[in-house]
Amino acid sequence: MIYRFILLVCVLASQGVLPGAAQTQIQSQPLAPPSGPLQILPPTISSDLRIVWEVKNRFRLFRREADFLRHVAAQSIKSVLAAEQIMAGETDGRGWARTMLGNLCIDAMGGVMTTCERDGARESYLAPADHRVEMRLVGTSAQNSCAWVFDEGDGTPRNYTGSCGEEVRIRLVAGKPTTVTVDVSLPDAPPLRATAEIAVRDLLIAGLGDSIAAGEGNPDRPVALSDEGFCFRRFGTGSEYFRPGRATFKGDRTCEQHTAPENLAEWSRLGARWMSQACHRSLYSYQLRTTLALAVENPHVAVTFLPLACTGATIESGLIGTQRARELNCTPEKSCPSTVPAQLTQLQQYLATARRTRPGRNLDLVLLTVGANDIDFSGLVANVIIDSSRERVLFGSSVISSVENAESALARSLPGGFAKLRAALKPMVGGDLSRVVFVSYGHPALRPDGSACAGGQAGFDVHPSFKLDGERLRRVADFVGARFLPALKAIVQCTGGTICHDPAADRMTFVDAHQQAFLSHGVCARSEQDPEFDRECFGPDGKSFATSPVAGAVEPLTCGRQASDFRAYTPRARWIRTANDSYFVAMTFPEGLPSTLQPTDIHDATWGVVSAVYGGAVHPTAEGHAAMADAALAASRQVLRLGAAASAVAAEPLAPLPPPREIQ
Repeated sequence: MIYRFILLVCVLASQGVLPGAAQTQIQSQPLAPPSGPLQILPPTISSDLRIVWEVKNRFRLFRREADFLRHVAAQSIKSVLAAEQIMAGETDGRGWARTMLGNLCIDAMGGVMTTCERDGARESYLAPADHRVEMRLVGTSAQNSCAWVFDEGDGTPRNYTGSCGEEVRIRLVAGKPTTVTVDVSLPDAPPLRATAEIAVRDLLIAGLGDSIAAGEGNPDRPVALSDEGFCFRRFGTGSEYFRPGRATFKGDRTCEQHTAPENLAEWSRLGARWMSQACHRSLYSYQLRTTLALAVENPHVAVTFLPLACTGATIESGLIGTQRARELNCTPEKSCPSTVPAQLTQLQQYLATARRTRPGRNLDLVLLTVGANDIDFSGLVANVIIDSSRERVLFGSSVISSVENAESALARSLPGGFAKLRAALKPMVGGDLSRVVFVSYGHPALRPDGSACAGGQAGFDVHPSFKLDGERLRRVADFVGARFLPALKAIVQCTGGTICHDPAADRMTFVDAHQQAFLSHGVCARSEQDPEFDRECFGPDGKSFATSPVAGAVEPLTCGRQASDFRAYTPRARWIRTANDSYFVAMTFPEGLPSTLQPTDIHDATWGVVSAVYGGAVHPTAEGHAAMADAALAASRQVLRLGAAASAVAAEPLAPLPPPREIQ
């Protein structure tokens, strides 16, 4: 059914039936002035011929047009959020990205490819020489004959003659307009001519920032969980507890032996998978969903997206300087670096490569979210959820932070960091920082009335030491809402005494329209429509998991269900990942911890804590990212001066079209 709908939407768009569909303004006229009385055109001919065209597979990160068309079908007449919910339903909550992950213009290290094979043709990713365009003539009968001529201004024009009912597919040179002429041969009447000037707008968009920008908490391919338990040690006591392990792991699931090197390699191979393993960069991120939506709703553009955001990034360590990789995917046969180059350095290199082919090319748009790690927000999260005094003493200031520390960083370092960031970004956007769309954070811990979520263990009992401390949570929630988010807005908009040399030129485009929606979808939001697994297995009493090691080794969940029944992308009332979600979605064993905490044994007590804290806890779900994308999309359209998509369409089934004719 979905593929019939894809065909219907594409046909309606090509025929100009979709309201607001982009169409070239052309004139239709007889080839020669008519002589004698005015002729009445036959009923099969419209006096308003139109050449309707679109760029094929125009989100250029996708290798396969079929992947792009899935998003066209889900989103063409809906919001990004509605599209995410539709696609989640179609995949039974397993997620749409898992089948697309291996078909991207992304290399093994998570960087964009210089050259990429897309739908059978090798292309320069950064500066394409041409674009694949499909067009057809409407306003005439399919039985008539159409003679097409494509003139790019130099060389011999290309031409094709065939039925007017055929769709014509051709690659048009990038960066210049093509004049298209169609002569229609009519029975018993003078021929008609339609002309149009077609130019593909190739948008270059970069995504920069931290874990929220990258999509942390939403792996493209979630970890596959075992239904049996996996042992973790507890600090200081010698006790053990069991949680679901990684499916098909053949190594020792108990804590009796230290992990052999071959078991470490297998454990790594069975982890969650990301567009960039080192950065936990995801197809579900609001940055990718925003740029993809721009491509879906604008048939005359091609979108070249440069995903660079990296979880853990700060302005100094991540954007301007190098940072530690979050998670490695290395084997004895394949090594990988433990650090990630600075995002701005990578971006400068991409631009330099593009400019060798297309001199003077600048970024059309930058999507940016950064600042939370600069005040150590993950430390605030750890402070709220780690309740046991034993673990609090062990992790101390290396993992746990306070509101006082965050307040100090907000006043002391964040404004200066943004000043450096502005100076670095300006040359890449032609000196116009309004092209930088800064998307703020959604508050993760508020209820609909604006008060902070209460404490407790609901969704936070995956580790025996976890519990939301109500008072610490209230203090952090108040700081985020009353101090951090307003201060960040002032910094971005050059208000309130922020360091901006030229406010008119240094002011970024600021987006926070999604924050109101997050009030109803914070980490404590619950609904009777939530997945049955969540309602049955993640209880508010903190008794989701077996406490006995003997029972936990066989059946770690007390609800009687299998851990593999959990669905990472089923719609939920909460748009924020809990610690339980984080473990069940990604079960991250991060790299780059302080040397005193970085374990080598996968059963080590440290992993039990950090696998939840550093795997996406208190980060947006895919639905949360989609809501952020809808807000960012509105601002991006305005910056790029693009129209919005149609909001509704009425349609009847159409007969299948003949396959498009490729013109060489």
